[in-house]
Amino acid sequence: MFYLSLVEHTLRLPPYLLSLPLDDAIKKELENIFLDKVISNLGLCISIYDLRNIEGGFIFPGDGASTYTVKFRMVVFRPFVGETIVAKLKESKEDGLRLSLGFFDDIHIPAHRLPKPCHFVPNSEKRDEVTWIWDYPGNEDAVFSIDGIDEIKFKVDSVKYPPVPLEQQEKPFAPMMITGAIDDDGLGPVSWW
Repeated sequence: MFYLSLVEHTLRLPPYLLSLPLDDAIKKELENIFLDKVISNLGLCISIYDLRNIEGGFIFPGDGASTYTVKFRMVVFRPFVGETIVAKLKESKEDGLRLSLGFFDDIHIPAHRLPKPCHFVPNSEKRDEVTWIWDYPGNEDAVFSIDGIDEIKFKVDSVKYPPVPLEQQEKPFAPMMITGAIDDDGLGPVSWW
């Protein structure tokens, strides 16, 4: 789920950071550039782990900032296919569930990847939301609902990095999308098991 990735980047160090020690100034600028951003096929950048190599310090004509080439390691979030993760319910709709890890909210469980047989009941308080209920075979008296009270275990089906749209979309663009499933043993709300 979390990886250390070695990255090389050429960065312009603004003059206002020159009062700091060089390592601290470069780390601060790298954090401004990378933290909470998704790099395609790498993942969501969580933190700068360490600086491995700093080269340069060139000042180009007409520019008051120095330019460095830095090799560094950063912690990235990138789940692998088949991994089981625990998340909280963020949204429940007719097309499936949307889950959140607290720092990452673009996890979708499509309706066809919910336990079978399953049906939804419209939520009287919120019109566009529903509550999904698993109709457990052989025990019709028990109600197994996905209501957001418990954490939900899901298995990662895919991790996609969609291309950046050229025009403004109605809903916010998600640079990394995780699709999961809860239609297997041990998956779903933790109270079920």
